[in-house]
Formats: sequence, structure tokens, C-alpha cells
Amino acid sequence: MRKMVKDKSGLKDKVVGALKEAEGKVTGDKLREAEGKAQKAKGKVKDKINDAKEEIERRKEEGVT
Repeated sequence: MRKMVKDKSGLKDKVVGALKEAEGKVTGDKLREAEGKAQKAKGKVKDKINDAKEEIERRKEEGVT
């Protein structure tokens, strides 16, 4: 049985979003295209959050506030 792994980096959302967006463009499905754009944006937000968390951890380790 496969374990569900959380995608903290947002890469999965960006890739799947790009595929949905492309599918929507090819088929003329504006809703699918919008879903893809939204999912890509979600992936980018996850990346930004992860970057911020890493920066906070780095500063904690260095003793910088």
C-alpha cells in the first residue's frame, strides 16, 4: 500500500496545474483552464510558505530575530 506524502514544495500542484491549463486550452474548456491556473498558483504559494519557514528556521539556528 502506498503512503500519502504531503507535497510541501508545491511542485505537484504546479505540474498538475500546468497540465490542466494546457488541457483546457486545447479543448477550449475555460473552466478547466482556470482550474489549472488556480492549481499552479496554489503550488507557487506553497513554495513561498516553505521558503518563509526555512528562513525562520535558519534565523532561529543563527540566533537572529
